[in-house]
Amino acid sequence: MRGRPMDFLSLQENLRQLLLRRIRAGQLSGLQLARQAGFQQPHISNFLNSKRGLSLGALDRVLAVQHLSVLDLLDAEEISRHARVVPPSKDEFQNVLLVDADSAFQPRFSRGQVLDVVKVRKLLLKRLRPALEGDCSAWQRFIFILASAREGMSMYPRLLPGAWVLLDRHYNSLLPYRRNEHNMYAVVHNGHCYLRYAEQDGSFLVLQAENRSYSAHSIPLAGKPPSSYIAGRICTIQIET
Repeated sequence: MRGRPMDFLSLQENLRQLLLRRIRAGQLSGLQLARQAGFQQPHISNFLNSKRGLSLGALDRVLAVQHLSVLDLLDAEEISRHARVVPPSKDEFQNVLLVDADSAFQPRFSRGQVLDVVKVRKLLLKRLRPALEGDCSAWQRFIFILASAREGMSMYPRLLPGAWVLLDRHYNSLLPYRRNEHNMYAVVHNGHCYLRYAEQDGSFLVLQAENRSYSAHSIPLAGKPPSSYIAGRICTIQIET
């Protein structure tokens, strides 16, 4: 029998528990969350301590700054009914979703966010080694994103604008996939998805372009691990000719 749909209060409680797990894991603090969402710290503190709720607008702001969607607050049954946009393939190919690059940090995707469905050989995906840091094991592992004009040219000639980039989102470590080769990553910062090489330099995550006419971009880590910004490793590139 299908369970009763979750109400607004249940979604708020699930958000509260998710944020508390991130705080206990050292990935977040109440002060950081307040600054990100533009709230006074007591407002967030009262929410985290179950002394008050959030308005719908405030809930949207918290979800946005934490790169979450409502699907992250649903139970498994609700996710199964609402977020499964394509059935699993029964042949030698796997269906992989093509989504907007700025959505690369979302664990799952609704039908409206899917631009296309791409078939990829299961054998290729099976060979790819993960290197997962943090609590992303439940994320949809493989997605395609489109390289924008800027990001495609920043990695020229390895990338081109409009290329379809396959991300392994279970590889968010800075460990090199192959010896003596730099990994290419999708890195999300301030709502923008960068396609770059990445390395940690002290308290910064430094993004380097292949095309030297593009300057490096530094992201202050502020005590967070680099994996907090890495949406996945670029493992395959498809370019139309």
